Amino acid sequence: MYSTQEWINKGQYFEFEGKQIFYVLEGSEDKPWLVLLHGFPTSSWDWQLIWDDLCRHFRVLALDFIGFGASDKPRDHHYHVREQATIVEALLAHEKVQRFHLLAHDFGDTVAQELVARDNARETSLIETVVLTNGGLFPETHRPVLIQRLLMSSLGPWVARLASFRRFKGNFDHICARPIGEDDLREHWRLINLQQGRRVMYKLIHYMEERRQHRERWVTALQEFPGAMCLINGVEDPISGEHMVARYEALVSREYIYRLPGVGHYPQLEEPVAFIRACTDFWGRA
Repeated sequence: MYSTQEWINKGQYFEFEGKQIFYVLEGSEDKPWLVLLHGFPTSSWDWQLIWDDLCRHFRVLALDFIGFGASDKPRDHHYHVREQATIVEALLAHEKVQRFHLLAHDFGDTVAQELVARDNARETSLIETVVLTNGGLFPETHRPVLIQRLLMSSLGPWVARLASFRRFKGNFDHICARPIGEDDLREHWRLINLQQGRRVMYKLIHYMEERRQHRERWVTALQEFPGAMCLINGVEDPISGEHMVARYEALVSREYIYRLPGVGHYPQLEEPVAFIRACTDFWGRA
């Protein structure tokens, strides 16, 4: 386990259109690339419990999206999923990545869908495999919690300004079937608050509206992806649990689905051993 400060010390920055984007890169250069995409409202530190395991198999790259974690969080910025995908592509070009695997969670699933849609349009695919986990792949099955609905409303700026650790912890206690320790949650909260990050939370969360606007593009991307795709799901998740898995089975695939019983919205934090076991089983079979 890495503290948030150790995580930041491991990382580096690259510049995208005048903004500093934080990322961590480790793993042997002779191994295949794996790109990790985190969720809302957290950061690349979401992957720290399984980081060393992943680095045994891959050259692993994890970034903080703009507005998240240790990346810049401009107050006057309009945040969009497509820009986040472009930032990922810019970072891959910066590191001279040719082909790669994707592992995404929550908001990162949506960015992954946009990246897959772009990849499907290429003559030669760059994405080898995709692992998705607990996220709003289908807007019709997404069940946002109260704080998310409030942030999306006209009250969003005030809700973000008044956000507190107590409310943040209460929300995590609700969406995670296996509680995450308070000390760890305080570390997540610290990363959210870097550069007064709470102030932009109501802007970041408009990706939920984008999911509705671009549903056809992003669902079709999953259906048409030519490579192997996997869904790992904490089925007790009230936001995107078993009900989302059923929709995935109906619209995308019944192959490579791993249900994690007794696990909620953050399976890589709640049950990291089972999570990494599902990942490696998929990669071995695919």
